[in-house]
This record gives sequence, structure tokens and C-alpha cells, in this order.
Amino acid sequence: MKRNTATVASFFRPAAAAVLLLLFFGWDEQARAHPVDRPFSPVLRHPQTYRDVGQVSEHHHLEICCLHANILDYYLTNILHHTNNDHAHMHRLKTNLHRISTDLQAHGCNVTQYHDHKNAVDFRTKLEKMEKMKGITKAISELDILFSYLQDYCVEPRNSTDA
Repeated sequence: MKRNTATVASFFRPAAAAVLLLLFFGWDEQARAHPVDRPFSPVLRHPQTYRDVGQVSEHHHLEICCLHANILDYYLTNILHHTNNDHAHMHRLKTNLHRISTDLQAHGCNVTQYHDHKNAVDFRTKLEKMEKMKGITKAISELDILFSYLQDYCVEPRNSTDA
């Protein structure tokens, strides 16, 4: 029995050593490849890079804002005029949304430019495929989502010192 144990142990020692060696090299490679241990390109910390990122991001936000302004325009011309006084606040809501649409257009959103945008087309197509009142009900139930997008992409974030 002792001989079998010694044979098994002698067999596993080189295998265990090989596994440990492979693990060591694997961990060593990961440690050397970690980005914190290598110097970064100066561009990563350059102020102009931050300004460029901000400008590109702002432009993207403007496009998303104007796309949703186009969808808001669709709501005003095709959805909300079907709802007279279904709710006590409907008239005020229509007035406020119309004011938002006017403000967005005055600040540079050309809502007709986004009329053929894939997302706007998909939105209109889905509603048009539905039975008229079901489509209107669905659109009104999703008005809060549209309003959230308008807030997220059209309202400038306030500086913490402005508060």
C-alpha cells in the first residue's frame, strides 16, 4: 500500500509543479498586461481631449433631442388632438407640450429633418398598424417616456454652483 501511495505521489508531483508553473506564468502575464502598470498616452490626460469628447457628446445629445422633438411634433399633430378633455389636465398638457416644441424649434431643432429617421419612422409605423384608438392610447401611455427623453437630452445639466 505504501508503494502505491509513493507511486501516485511521485506521479502527481511533476504534474502539480507544471500546473503551478503555468498558473504563475498566466498570473504574471495578466499582471504585466494590466493598464495601471503601463504608462498612458499623454492624450488621455490632455485637456483638449476632454473638450473634444464633451463637444462630440453634446452634438450627439442635440441629435437625440431633435429626434424626440420630431416625435413630440407627431404627438401634437396626430395624437393629442384626438384627446379633447379625457383628463382634467389634458388642455394644460397640450399647451405646455406645444410650448416645449416651439422652444426646441427656436433653439435649433428642425423637426422635419428627423421625419425620415429610422426611429421616428418605426415609431409612427407601429402606431399606424394598430387600431386607431389603441394606437392613441398606447402613445399617450408612453408620453412619460418621451418627456423623460426630452428632459434627459434637451435640458442642459445645471452646474452644481447654480443651485
